[in-house]
Amino acid sequence: MRILGIETSCDECAVAVVEDGRRILSNVVMTQIPLHERYQGVVPEIASRAHIEWIMGAVKRALSDAGLDAGSIDGVAATARPGLIGSLAVGLSFAKALAWSRNLPFKGVNHMLAHLYAPQLVEPIEYPFLGLLVSGGHTIICRADDFDKITVLGTTIDDAAGEAFDKVAKSYGFGYPGGLVIDQLAEKGDERAFRFPLPSLHKGEHRYDVSYSGLKTAVIHHLPSYLQPGAAASPENIAASFRKTAIETLLSRLYRAVRDTGIRTVVAGGGVAANAYLRRELAKKDELRVYFPPLPLCGDNGAMVAGIAWHYFARGETDGWDIAPSSRVMDFKRRQE
Repeated sequence: MRILGIETSCDECAVAVVEDGRRILSNVVMTQIPLHERYQGVVPEIASRAHIEWIMGAVKRALSDAGLDAGSIDGVAATARPGLIGSLAVGLSFAKALAWSRNLPFKGVNHMLAHLYAPQLVEPIEYPFLGLLVSGGHTIICRADDFDKITVLGTTIDDAAGEAFDKVAKSYGFGYPGGLVIDQLAEKGDERAFRFPLPSLHKGEHRYDVSYSGLKTAVIHHLPSYLQPGAAASPENIAASFRKTAIETLLSRLYRAVRDTGIRTVVAGGGVAANAYLRRELAKKDELRVYFPPLPLCGDNGAMVAGIAWHYFARGETDGWDIAPSSRVMDFKRRQE
């Protein structure tokens, strides 16, 4: 079964064709980074307009790369939530129209579940496992019992991890996109150069939660000394020290969840899953089975949407034409104390 998946939740216009939930036949990602770089962040109106202009071309290219035409696909899927409403509406509307015109089954997919599925495009992973979903908009530690059944153990109480990376990069003028630039700078820096504060959340309902607001503020408040002539602080050292603290904040909660649940399989997904320090630190844990998506599948892509949609179609689950985009994650059950 060949599924065409469309992902337009933010600023990537992405379309892919995946066969039987695993075999990627094509994976087209048209990035909008040059459009948003001058603003050092995604401008929703610009993003949605670019999707309108690009979506047809992205779909045609994905079909061409797969050696198919629209009559050769067996189902259509698109991200329905969460994300920027304008961007979501473009991809979701196009996908519904395509499916309706071809009398094909259609499914709206949760963006976060799709990210968690991305590593399974490489190899199947047994349930249950602990999921680490980290992106510019979300930071979630969860237990996954099936491809569409997760229980949230912890999340951020303020900024998402990726958002903190972006804001620090913007404040220091490091460049855009912030997460990638900081990761590249940090590889050349001394992570022990500065000691930034770790959040003190550790009890009760916040046992697995993270906070990045205080860390972000502390790093930004260091900016005046960084700007002084002859300052010892370098971009590389600032980036390395911040990255280390940000990732260790996340890992401390994840390891706590491993101890408490006894689950030793960890699956990472989302843009921050490409972070070099995160990948190295988790790779050191011989007692854990850790799965990451390949780097091209860490960011937003249509392959993860098409891949997870196959499982819905396989059990006969589709959506109607009235499904609407939503900016909220939804559908995720929070762990009860």
